[in-house]
Amino acid sequence: MSFSAAAATGFVVLFLSVTVGQDEPAWSVKCDPSQICAFRGSTVTIKCSYKYPSRIQGIKTEVKTRFWFTKVNNRVPVDLKKDSDYKDRITYNFTESSSSFLTIKDLKQRDSAEYKFRFITNQPGGELTGSPGVTLTVLDLRVQVRRSETQTELKCESSCDQIKPPSYVWFNKEEKMKQQTSSIVVSVRDGGRYSCSVKGHDDLRSPSVYAPEFLSAKLMSSGQITEGRSVTLSCSSDANPAAKYTWRKKNNQSVVSTDQQFVLSSILSSDSGQYYCTAQNQLGEKTSGLVSVQVTYAPRPPSVSVTPSGEIMEGSLVTLSCSSDANPAANYSWYKEGEEAPKASGQNFTITNILFKQRGNYYCEAQNSRGRCNSTVTVNVVAAPRNRVAAAAAAVSAVLLILILICLLVWLIRKPKVWKQQSRPGAGPVPSEQVNPAEESVVYSVVHLATKQEEPLYCNTVQLGPTRPKRHKKRKEEETVEYASVNCGRTRTDARTESEKQDSVEDPAALYSKVNKPGKNSRETPAGF
Repeated sequence: MSFSAAAATGFVVLFLSVTVGQDEPAWSVKCDPSQICAFRGSTVTIKCSYKYPSRIQGIKTEVKTRFWFTKVNNRVPVDLKKDSDYKDRITYNFTESSSSFLTIKDLKQRDSAEYKFRFITNQPGGELTGSPGVTLTVLDLRVQVRRSETQTELKCESSCDQIKPPSYVWFNKEEKMKQQTSSIVVSVRDGGRYSCSVKGHDDLRSPSVYAPEFLSAKLMSSGQITEGRSVTLSCSSDANPAAKYTWRKKNNQSVVSTDQQFVLSSILSSDSGQYYCTAQNQLGEKTSGLVSVQVTYAPRPPSVSVTPSGEIMEGSLVTLSCSSDANPAANYSWYKEGEEAPKASGQNFTITNILFKQRGNYYCEAQNSRGRCNSTVTVNVVAAPRNRVAAAAAAVSAVLLILILICLLVWLIRKPKVWKQQSRPGAGPVPSEQVNPAEESVVYSVVHLATKQEEPLYCNTVQLGPTRPKRHKKRKEEETVEYASVNCGRTRTDARTESEKQDSVEDPAALYSKVNKPGKNSRETPAGF
C-alpha cells in the first residue's frame, strides 16, 4: 500500500494494491488498487483495465457500452451517471489501451461503497463485470480524546491503515498551531476548539473537538402540571465528543437522572421545584439554567391552632391560625359551626375581646382552583370572675361606711347630755335641783312595746353602766352612767290604762323612747325608733 498526494488536483488518495490473478484470461477486468481510503471532501480516481478477444469466429470484437456502478435494480446494474447521488460529481475516462478511469469529486460519507466496472461488446454473450471491484472508504480525520485529571491528550487519526502515516498540523479556533505531531496535550476546560489535518492539505480538516457549548434545559410539557401526569425535561448541548448528561434538583446535590431527557412518569407534588442539567465530556462541562416544575394540587387538610390554648378567659384576645399546603396558594375562610356566613378571611382570625357566648367549634376552609379542604378547632371560653377592681372598690366603700358608723356611735356616746328614764307614762321631768351634777351625762331610755297579747311576754332591764347610789360632789372625776329599760309586754290592765291616755288612732305596735335631760327648762323629749 502506498500514500500519494496530488497537489495539482487538490485531493488525497490512499491506495491499497491487490493483484487480481497471475494468468490473464481472454476476458478480464483488473483494478489496481482494489481498496482506496480517501478523506471527505477530497477527489478520488479509480482505475481499472479490461481485456477481451479481438475476434471471435471471424467477427471483430467491438465494445458497445462501458460504465461504473454500485447499485443493482432488478439484477440490472445502474450506471452512476444515472444515479442522482452522483450528479455533477463524476466523470468517465477511457483510453485506447482498454483502461477506464472513474473520478469522484467532493467525496461524501455516503460515497463509501464497492465500485465495479462493466463493459458490453458486440459478441454474443460478450460482456463482463469486474469482480471484486474497488472498495472506497470515505472517512473524516478524527481527533481521539484521552482525558486525565488535569489535562487532555488529543490524537489525530483515521481508521485507514497506513504504512507511512503523514505529518499532521493542528488548529485551535481556526488558527494554526505550531505542533506538527500526531498528538498534542491541552488543558482541561480551556474553551478551545481543536482540529487536525494532513500537512499540505489544510482545507481537509477533521471535525473540531470542544467542551459542551450552547447548553439548554427546558420543560417539554405544556399547560398546568397536575399530579399523576407524565412530565419530560430535556437537556441539549453542542459538544464533541458527545456530552454525557446529569440532572439535579436545586438544593439537592444527588443526581436524579443520567439521561438526556429526564422523565417523571407519574409526577407528585413533592417533585415540584427547580431542576438543572450538566453536560460533560473529556474537554470540560457546562451547567444549564434552572427549569421550574410546579405541580398543582388541591389544598391538603389545613393545620389549625388557637392562641392561647386550653381554657380561654372571657375578655381575652384570641387568635385562630390556619395553614395548608396547596398549589396554587390557597385562600382561607373562617366559619363557626352552625352558621353559614363566614366570620373572617385570611390565615389568621383574631377576636379582640372574646365573650362567653362565642365559645364553640370553628373551622378553616382552604380553597384554590384545584379543590378545597377544611379543619376544625375548638375555642373553650370560661366566664370571667368578678372584676377585681370593682371588688376592691366595694371593699373600700364597706370599710369607709363601717368607719363612719363607728365614729357616729362614738360621737353619740360622748355627747354631753343626760337622759333620764321615765318609769311610767305621764311622769314629769326630774327637777333640776335633784340632779347631781355628776349625773348630768347619764342617759336613760324607756321603750314601750304595745301589743294585743293577753298575757305578758317578758320584761327585761339592761344596765349599760355601773349604778352608784351616792355621788360626792367633791369628786373631780366624772363618770358616765347609761341605763336602758325595755318593756316588751304588759298585762291587759296596764294596756287599758295606757290606752286611756293615748289617742284612739295610735298604733298599738308603736315603739317609743323618752329622754330626760336636766337643764334650765327641763322637759320631756320623746324619741321614736
